[in-house]
Amino acid sequence: MSHRIHVEYDSNRPIRTRNKLYYRWLHWPVWIFVFFIAPGPLTFDLFERGFDVRMSIWLGVVLIGTGVAFARRRLPGCEPAPYIIRFTEDRPNPVYRRVCYSIAWGEAVTFALLNVVGLLVAIATETWMLKEIYRFAYFPMAGTIWVIGLTGHLPRVKPSTAGEGHERRYFYGTVWAVAVAQPVLWFLYLTMPKGPIPDTAKLVAFLAVLAWMGSLAYRGKLPRTRPILPGEIATLD
Repeated sequence: MSHRIHVEYDSNRPIRTRNKLYYRWLHWPVWIFVFFIAPGPLTFDLFERGFDVRMSIWLGVVLIGTGVAFARRRLPGCEPAPYIIRFTEDRPNPVYRRVCYSIAWGEAVTFALLNVVGLLVAIATETWMLKEIYRFAYFPMAGTIWVIGLTGHLPRVKPSTAGEGHERRYFYGTVWAVAVAQPVLWFLYLTMPKGPIPDTAKLVAFLAVLAWMGSLAYRGKLPRTRPILPGEIATLD
């Protein structure tokens, strides 16, 4: 059935006791990207004007910071050995995981919401104010989400990993949806004219992609979005 939610039985997967070296190294660029785009207004300038000195400095800071965390095995996916848990067990969620996933949550939600707001403003006023919106609203909104995450009130960043089998699908579903919808919106912004009708089309397309990817994630048809049944042993990443 098309609406059926696909589940994953972790007992059917091989359980690895070590993370392969290439697996660990491939996760480092992911977290470089996550922290590099954390200052949203700077990221907006990157897409608007290109790379500049400020971004070079910030990239250097991110490379050093994540490099130290990588060397200390304090980045998700970069550990020598994965977690192997039962999802009914109440295990402490390491601080570095809570920090990293909180940052990622803040970015994914804030970028999507501010783009929707920017499009609504453009449709209503026939004026693009997205840069100003990012400048004044990004850090209050993202900062609020970061605080919510760091206090343990978002999926994957709670003090316990007990609900990881379901919580990870909410996180990856959000990441999948935003990661696909953002480039689509950027392409439409570059190729379509401005005005109430074209901007409405951009908004509809953006929301449609978000909804479509969200539906696929909900049904477990995207990588890492299938719920893992409680009580099964799993390797977290």
